[in-house]
Amino acid sequence: MKLNLDALLVLDAIERKGSFAAAAASLNRVPSAVSYSVQKLEQDLGATLFRKEGRRAVLTHAGRLLVDEGRQLLVAAEKLALDTQQAATGWEPRLRIARDHSIDDHLLNQALQRLYAERPDIAVSVSEEVLGGTWEALLEDRVDLAVGAVDEVPSRRGLRHEPWFTNPFVFCARADHPICAEPRPLGRETIARYRLVVINDSSRNQPAISRGIAGGGATLVVSGMRQKLQAQLAGLGVGTLPRYLVQPHLDSGEMCMLPLAEALPSAPCHLAWRSANRGRALALVVEQLRSLAPAP
Repeated sequence: MKLNLDALLVLDAIERKGSFAAAAASLNRVPSAVSYSVQKLEQDLGATLFRKEGRRAVLTHAGRLLVDEGRQLLVAAEKLALDTQQAATGWEPRLRIARDHSIDDHLLNQALQRLYAERPDIAVSVSEEVLGGTWEALLEDRVDLAVGAVDEVPSRRGLRHEPWFTNPFVFCARADHPICAEPRPLGRETIARYRLVVINDSSRNQPAISRGIAGGGATLVVSGMRQKLQAQLAGLGVGTLPRYLVQPHLDSGEMCMLPLAEALPSAPCHLAWRSANRGRALALVVEQLRSLAPAP
């Protein structure tokens, strides 16, 4: 009996797409080829892997076991291929990066320009995370590099991390917002009377981190920092924003900066990666980001 990776790939596609036809389309194959792969595998294993429920192909108990365990083999096979390529050249064929939403994307873009000058064919993916979600993406091996991760460094062996710079935030609102007429500095009771624009932590499995202002009043939840800026520019609420992002609007008079009775929490953002990763692309991007850290 032979259990090959291609058959596992077919099973994974059927389970994800819900039908043989949809799986075939996602794999750029004809449906008959997908059906044959499943039939051959069922014959080799002596087990029924799918049953029909209407138009959907549903895994049997044996099929579910094979798909779940098979996905681990597919991940391991992909990692083996990538590790082999890296061992041969020193350059990893891909680099996955999580950037905290508060970090100026211009910094990372400059580092990537340098990387592409060296390795124009490298596959790079950049995801945007919020607070603890940046650490989580690294801890769960969804990315190779965390850029701008904030708050306490997780107590996990096998991580390398270093403080990068402290990203200053300011509490602000549109210049004609009623909060701008309140006596300053603003206390918690005053802030609680106004709607805060907030962004939720993007952690999926780890405890969420909360930073900034806890107003206790109404909130408008948005998905990212630039959407938060636009909401505050529209007068929909008030809140904290990175100084680099809001400074042009403070200079133009569109927004006003509001002193607070309690200082905003301040903590350095970090660069972090797994210590076992010695790829040259990772090292190049980290070195570039170090040199691009804004001055205090």
